[in-house]
Amino acid sequence: MIEQLTIKNTKDLLVSKKISSAELTKAFIDRIGQFKHLNAFITHTFDEALESSKNSDDRIQKGHGRLLEGIPLAFKDLFCTKGVKTTAGSKMLENFVPFYESTVTQKLLNVGAFSLGKTNMDEFAMGSANVTSYFGPCLNPYQTDKQLTPGGSSGGSASAVAARLCLGATGSDTGGSIRQPASFCGVVGIKPTYGLCSRFGMVAFASSLDQAGPIALCVEDAALLLQAMAGHDPQDSTSLSAEIPSYADHINPNLKGYRIGIPWDFLQGADPEVIASLNKGVEFLKDAGAIIVDVSLPLASKCLPVYYIIAPAEASSNLSRYDGVRYGHRLPGTSLDDMYEKTRADGFGREVKRRLLIGTYVLSSGYYDAYYTKALKIKKMLEKDFQNAFLHVDTILTPTTNGSAFGIHDKNDDPVSMYLNDIFTVPANLAGLPGISVPIGLNNQGLPLGLQFLGPKFGEQSLFNCAKAIEDRAGFKGI
Repeated sequence: MIEQLTIKNTKDLLVSKKISSAELTKAFIDRIGQFKHLNAFITHTFDEALESSKNSDDRIQKGHGRLLEGIPLAFKDLFCTKGVKTTAGSKMLENFVPFYESTVTQKLLNVGAFSLGKTNMDEFAMGSANVTSYFGPCLNPYQTDKQLTPGGSSGGSASAVAARLCLGATGSDTGGSIRQPASFCGVVGIKPTYGLCSRFGMVAFASSLDQAGPIALCVEDAALLLQAMAGHDPQDSTSLSAEIPSYADHINPNLKGYRIGIPWDFLQGADPEVIASLNKGVEFLKDAGAIIVDVSLPLASKCLPVYYIIAPAEASSNLSRYDGVRYGHRLPGTSLDDMYEKTRADGFGREVKRRLLIGTYVLSSGYYDAYYTKALKIKKMLEKDFQNAFLHVDTILTPTTNGSAFGIHDKNDDPVSMYLNDIFTVPANLAGLPGISVPIGLNNQGLPLGLQFLGPKFGEQSLFNCAKAIEDRAGFKGI
């Protein structure tokens, strides 16, 4: 039964008393046990989930159900959860238990959802394959005998949703970490407009790029989750004051009059199979009434090097707090400097160290203007490129990734090749724009491929509409 459930139809079943939240939660707990080989979870919160499910059943019985009453979710282990271990996939925070709740997870709890556990992720969200986690790599539920990556850094969340270990999950997206794993695992993932979801209680990677968002089985579920997660938060200085609509109630896949742009200049050299899936999507969109036009994003091809200057620079600042003094992992030393060195050398993994070194270098005297300042200027110019494009189109369509899931060991010794996984997703983060990935189907190897829609700031509703048009016509059912 679990294989057919979405948040929407589960809500209907709970309200009609055809199933109880407690029964549903027990079924998911059993299924998580059956899929332990995926390593999708770092921490389980089964006892808390069962208690919450019983409380939800009581509220539903009394007619006091809320938006997501009784819905079992999973939280990426980047979101602080009060009284529950939050590791960010790192040895540095292996035993860290926060005394407060992140705003995003608290908002979900406030509307009746609860968590089955904390999902695996690349260490401090630094990675594109979920192989940098201190707790071991997570696997894609497709063709597990081949040990394929679920993508990263929100790979645990995407894998858990795709394998039906929960009804939805939180993710975070700094350069594609929601959309890329969503594409690899055949699920829906949306990165909202920067500031639409609070960053309070999220373990920071790159503060000007990080954004929380949902991963779900279908477009309508993603819309329901985003509606619950979004909203202004006075505890986050970058949080935007914006009215949050009922996204799911307003989804309309009739795209008559929509103008959808394709930046063909940005897509040159893309994998032929990926371009074929894009062309299939174009036909679906035309069938829905959309008008397809060419757009130009002159600086899009520069986004990857710009991202890998700005993100490591901000990471080197954010991760300086892990010094063994205040909280987290600590190794004793003969002096304060020795303790710092030993703690950070032992607590951080290889990829985190690589990015911290890059970030420290580009922020150092003599290189700050040559690299970091120049990257910020290009970032501003990119924002203008998108503003100009959205004068002529409602959304922009690209592939989400330049290929399907690869083996977990395939690119570990080639960081540049790994970074290229983010080529189509990074522009949205640099420009602060919303982006959604929706499955278009399977490739010749039987692995999912996703299409990505990008929209102007606060253009989430248009993204849901376009993604729904693809979803309805693609008929993709997942595993």
